[in-house]
Amino acid sequence: MLSVYLGTIITLWVFFTIVFFIAQAKKNNGLQDVAWGAGFIVVALFSYFFSNTESLNGRVITIFVVLWGGRLAYHLFKRNWNKPEDRRYVAMRRNWEAKGKNVTLTAYLNVFMFQMLLLLIIVQPVMLANTSMGNGLIWINYIGIAVWIIGYFFEVVGDYQLKKFKEKPENKGKLMTEGLWAYTRHPNYFGEATMWWGIFLISLVSIRSLIGIVGPIAITYLLLFVSGVPMLEKKYEGREDFEEYKKRTSKFFPMPEKK
Repeated sequence: MLSVYLGTIITLWVFFTIVFFIAQAKKNNGLQDVAWGAGFIVVALFSYFFSNTESLNGRVITIFVVLWGGRLAYHLFKRNWNKPEDRRYVAMRRNWEAKGKNVTLTAYLNVFMFQMLLLLIIVQPVMLANTSMGNGLIWINYIGIAVWIIGYFFEVVGDYQLKKFKEKPENKGKLMTEGLWAYTRHPNYFGEATMWWGIFLISLVSIRSLIGIVGPIAITYLLLFVSGVPMLEKKYEGREDFEEYKKRTSKFFPMPEKK
């Protein structure tokens, strides 16, 4: 098991470092967002194929991670490739320059390596499932599959609805408040967190598997309190239409609109 963990970490480090060099060549640290989803695929496939254990739980989780990570990476690749650097990374770059820091080295450590570390924490249910012997799926694993499907639905459909909304010229500058966005202000973030709770439930084959709860807790905390919801809501803070939207629509967990 230790060799699988070490091999996974080294492989992931090589992957993130390659993406870092590509990002520097493109002068766009936002490409790290593409590496985020793809990085989970790297971990899932490496730990699955190089582990001496075999379990249906690990196989199901690996398939789910490839489906989720592949779609997310492709979605962000189309959005970020050959596009200007995202405003978040532009702000970071300017801040580092103002402080006289080595921008390239700081980007490598603070963006790429830091996010690799977060990924390694979140992906623990996958690692545990792929390094544990399983005796087939049990009731809690089936609940996990159902939870994952719900989460995948919210992320995929939420992203699709937002994409279609933005494609219409008459919606330029407007807020998306229809479809799933009428029940939660962040259906894609809710979906991502939900999927990781599903993966955790699928990974449960023994007491040791409970360690994996660090994954869904970490991603839920990040999305709800750090880099997801807060950053996006700050962007629209003070807008009259957004303040009205906040009053009637749940922040995270889907709920009927308030009258």
